[in-house]
Amino acid sequence: MRYAVLGTGVVGRTIAAKLASLGHEVAVGTRDPKATLARTEPDGMGNPPFSVWHGEHPGVRVEAFADAGAFGEAVVNTTAGLASLDALGAVGAQALDGKVLIDIANPLDFSRGMPPSLDPVNTDSLGERIQRAFPGARVVKTLNTMNTQVMVDPSRVPGAHNVFLSGDDEDAKKAVAALLVSFGWPRSSIVDLGDITSARGVEMMLPVWLRLMAALGHTDFNFHIQGA
Repeated sequence: MRYAVLGTGVVGRTIAAKLASLGHEVAVGTRDPKATLARTEPDGMGNPPFSVWHGEHPGVRVEAFADAGAFGEAVVNTTAGLASLDALGAVGAQALDGKVLIDIANPLDFSRGMPPSLDPVNTDSLGERIQRAFPGARVVKTLNTMNTQVMVDPSRVPGAHNVFLSGDDEDAKKAVAALLVSFGWPRSSIVDLGDITSARGVEMMLPVWLRLMAALGHTDFNFHIQGA
């Protein structure tokens, strides 16, 4: 299958590499491919420049957002949450129409420093905003409640733990659940929370996650819902 992964940060890189390792065709979408590949400095999180990662994954295409979106049969949004609507707008509603759009982003607002707040929050969510902005897309919110390495390798966290799905389209959620199983998630670990409004809940788990990271001093942890 052909996937467009929007975003060149560590989440986008990790998801793109996993998809490619499973035999999928992958295009990473960015605003300016030439500028992205020309950067030589580490990113804001200290990760090596994207060109180093791409040199290790030469089979992954690097395209402008619109070209990546046109290429992908499904789209994965890993962009910074406050920039997600702009990035998806660059792809265009027509290119997204009918496609499964997997939203992993969180609407983290760093304008007041650390820890970040959420925008939107409580009565709305980024997942819902994306669905409203692109009504022809089949938006599924998932994987946003954990570290990127755990997303693609759940065995990093010992024992049972959970991943959540939110979305209005039942067939789209089934397709995303099958993808999660291919990532190594047991079906018993996947919890369908219901329609896209339930994305409010999983996005609001991020403040808890950030404080757990600070308290534990690492990111190899996840949420386990006893009885799920």
